[in-house]
Amino acid sequence: MQPTAEHRDRVVEQLSHGFATERFEVDELERRLALVEAAETPAALDALVLDLTPTALATQSTALVPAKKMRVIFGSVEKTGAWTVPPHLRARVFFGNLELDLRDAQLSAVTTIEVNVVMGNVEVLVPPGVAVELDADPTLGSVEDETNPGVVTKLVRIIGSVTLGSVEVETLQRGETRRDARDRRRWDRRQARWERRRERWHGRQRP
Repeated sequence: MQPTAEHRDRVVEQLSHGFATERFEVDELERRLALVEAAETPAALDALVLDLTPTALATQSTALVPAKKMRVIFGSVEKTGAWTVPPHLRARVFFGNLELDLRDAQLSAVTTIEVNVVMGNVEVLVPPGVAVELDADPTLGSVEDETNPGVVTKLVRIIGSVTLGSVEVETLQRGETRRDARDRRRWDRRQARWERRRERWHGRQRP
């Protein structure tokens, strides 16, 4: 469903107020305004101002608390199940693998994951409802965002750098395997194609 003009206007007003109250600089304002114009769903619009809600601003007040650090060196670490994700997590991965499964985790309204990956891999799994802003700079590496948040309730920011490694973020439903997700997406694509064909057929039948 395409967002309405009124919805876009409300988001622009929130962004303007955020800039006026020094929540971000002019470059960030321009970036978000461009995304307002490009947004194709109401959820994509809401994600642009999720960090400006009262709950998110209260969460950001904890920024003075030092980030929790996680190091993976020549090894593999998996964080799964019910765990509490700190508002700011700093992860360094050197010749290793780190998997952060956030589907059953307790998240703040806005969570920042700062990664420094060298010859390693970081994989983040998020449930529906969690939007992701992925802004990690790759150097001879890869950064992949395969998220589809739907109705957004929380935001995860992933920033940092990737050298000769990878960062992958994917939306999976709770209890869903990657194979299940591939099958579900394949089915959704088939359903979407069928709906488009049905609409074209009905369009031809109209006088």
